[in-house]
Amino acid sequence: MKIAVLPGDGIGPEIMAEARKVLDGLDLPGLTLWEADVGGIGYKRHGHPLPPETLEMAKGADAVLFGAVGDPSCDSLERHLRPEQAILGLRSALGLFANLRPATMFPGLEDLSALRPEIARKIDLLIVRELNGDVYFGEKAIRTLDDGRRQGFDFMSYAEDEVRRIAHVGFKAAQGRKGRLCSVDKANVLETSQLWRDVVIEVSAEYPEVELTHMYVDNAAMQLVRDPGQFDTVVTGNLFGDILSDQASMCVGSIGLLASASLGETRTEFGTKGLYEPIHGSAPDIAGTGKANPMAMILSAAMMLRHSFGREAEAQRIEAAVAQALADGVKGADLGGSSGTAEVGEAVLARL
Repeated sequence: MKIAVLPGDGIGPEIMAEARKVLDGLDLPGLTLWEADVGGIGYKRHGHPLPPETLEMAKGADAVLFGAVGDPSCDSLERHLRPEQAILGLRSALGLFANLRPATMFPGLEDLSALRPEIARKIDLLIVRELNGDVYFGEKAIRTLDDGRRQGFDFMSYAEDEVRRIAHVGFKAAQGRKGRLCSVDKANVLETSQLWRDVVIEVSAEYPEVELTHMYVDNAAMQLVRDPGQFDTVVTGNLFGDILSDQASMCVGSIGLLASASLGETRTEFGTKGLYEPIHGSAPDIAGTGKANPMAMILSAAMMLRHSFGREAEAQRIEAAVAQALADGVKGADLGGSSGTAEVGEAVLARL
């Protein structure tokens, strides 16, 4: 079982170290971890945020465990050399088109949510986000119009096959949960979203046991804070999924608690090849201070064991250890606690 470990920038190396401790604590036979540079550190050491040797390592691994990228000192670089291009490059090169982002309220953390406790404790949803289309991958540029004004544009598009494959992921995910799928779009304004809705409806005929509903993205954002308990599984495009999943993280108390899995169609001898990362960024303002919460990184490792290696029992052990540590009052600064990065990691390890 080969894992490409890419810590990245900012707090990435700190939180990755704790995830590796937890994986080591499981003592899994045949587990091999390779580490390489990516993001800002990749550019500074190799001249590119996704060095060729890093990409080859990722291609040769059964799964990629990814920390975070982002370095303010690289903000003035040309766009294709900025740290964030590394994750986009990996998603594209590895064919990762489906991002799974679960958001669940951990018992005892209700008061940390921006929502009322009686509303927050009902949160248990999964956002299935398409990763390889939309404005992030469409044609983009800044041009000068004939009258001298500058104009920026980003081309939003989806082909029907791209929508169909992510719709299947959404329906299958809903089958394994409560059997309810909400497709989020903006079909009242965008032709891209109208196609999205049409194709999702077509695919729904193959899943008669799943209840399908539709919601405009602005309403979905409102409903996430009004009544998040109504959602089971949500499927949506790249841009909307990016925004809604970050919003969901604050509904459960902190972005430092949300893990994610990016999956494609490539199968290994163990499971589905994927990339696993916390949804937060590199947080350069707290890098090196020992304040970073590693729980999302640790939970990402649990998702990796589940989806890429078929190790459901071990994944559940990690998730239960995180939940127990939180219930026992082990909280980082982002949760209003005083536990440092290493202290949180050790607490989870002790409860495995």
